[in-house]
This record gives sequence, C-alpha cells and structure tokens, in this order.
Amino acid sequence: MHQPARWGLGVAGAGIAVIVGLELTSLDEMNLIRRTISEHGLGPDGWIFGLAVGLLATGSVAIGVSLARQRLAGVFGTVALMGWSVGLFMTAWFEKHDWSVGPSLSGSVHRVGSFVAFLCLPLAAVIIARPWRHRERSRATLVAFGLGICSVLWVVGIAAVMFIGARSGLAWWRVMPLGLVERGMAVTEVGALLALGVWAAAKRLDPAERSDRLVDTRVCGLAERSGGQLT
Repeated sequence: MHQPARWGLGVAGAGIAVIVGLELTSLDEMNLIRRTISEHGLGPDGWIFGLAVGLLATGSVAIGVSLARQRLAGVFGTVALMGWSVGLFMTAWFEKHDWSVGPSLSGSVHRVGSFVAFLCLPLAAVIIARPWRHRERSRATLVAFGLGICSVLWVVGIAAVMFIGARSGLAWWRVMPLGLVERGMAVTEVGALLALGVWAAAKRLDPAERSDRLVDTRVCGLAERSGGQLT
C-alpha cells in the first residue's frame, strides 16, 4: 500500500468519526434538517469540530500527495483536490457566524471556504477518476467517479434552487432544507474522497517505478556495506 494514502485515509477517517459523533450527540439539541454542519463549531466546544475538519483536510492533502506522486491525479485534479483541502482549512479556522446580528469577517471567510471546498471536490473526483483516462479500472475509481458525478448534480441542483428562490424574492438559505441538503452533499463528497484514497493506497507500482525503487534499495545496501568495511 502507498504509505501517504494509508495515512491520509486514517487521518481523514478520524476526522469523519469525530464529526459523526458530534452529529449523534446533538440529535436532541439541533435540527439537522435546517441547521448546517458548521453549527457544531459554535460555542465553547467548537474547537472539537474545528479539529475534526482540520483532520479531514490534512488527510485529504495526504491522499492528494499520494495520487500526485503516483501520477494518477494530473495537474488539474491535484489543484482541485488541494482546493478542497484549503477550503476545509478555512472553515476549520474561521468559525461560522450568526448573520442575524450583522456581518462578520470570520463568517465571510468561513462561507467562502465552504463554497470552495464543496465546489472543488466534485471537480477533483470527476477529473481524477474519469474512467477513459486510466487503462486499469477498479471499483474504487468507478465509485469515486460515480460519487463525483452525484456531487456535481448536488451543486447544480442547489444553484438552480437558489436561482429560483432569488427570482421569487426568497433568501437562498430558506428555499431548501439547508442542513439536510448540505449533509447529503457532504456524505457524497466525502465518499468520493475516501474512494480516491482507497484507490491510491491499493494502486500497484508501475514497472518503471518498481525498478527505480529496487535500484535505490541496492544502492543504499552497497553504501551501507562500504561504510561498514571502511569502519
């Protein structure tokens, strides 16, 4: 298994587990249909949510590095996946704001980060896992591509509903069950990310890369032997 991808899956999984735990413990306190996931970042225990999102972002970076090192992502796919990670870091560092009390710089940055993350991950999944690009297909690539397409449909559907609401004079966050929609999109996009991570972790080395590593191992072995003889 490719080590960075394995680390990335572990770190991202830890962050996801914490967020799921926050969701389960707040079932009696928060309306999950209307309230967004970022609501967990408010209050004295908001650092737990920030830490969880930061772990997810860090794991995403490791998965992106693994895909890039194995030449599976390409330039545009890598940039899109890193855009998702940067957006997550922004939402983790800048907490959600209550807009009913007025504007806020932190809230604005948090909102921008959320938009960047939710827009970049579908692009990354579709670009990286598109089946006509890779000669060797796997279940992980097909799952990642399918979830990437579903994520794109989520984004298009949300944009369409927001447009219809704007024409009707309604606030964009009132024209849909925002919490439910965001959670559905988040599950789809995180699933695509994990599928990419599984693919990167399970990908076998190409013959050229395998031979290069074998040469490096032999060179290191000879160097160690020579050093031992000299000493």
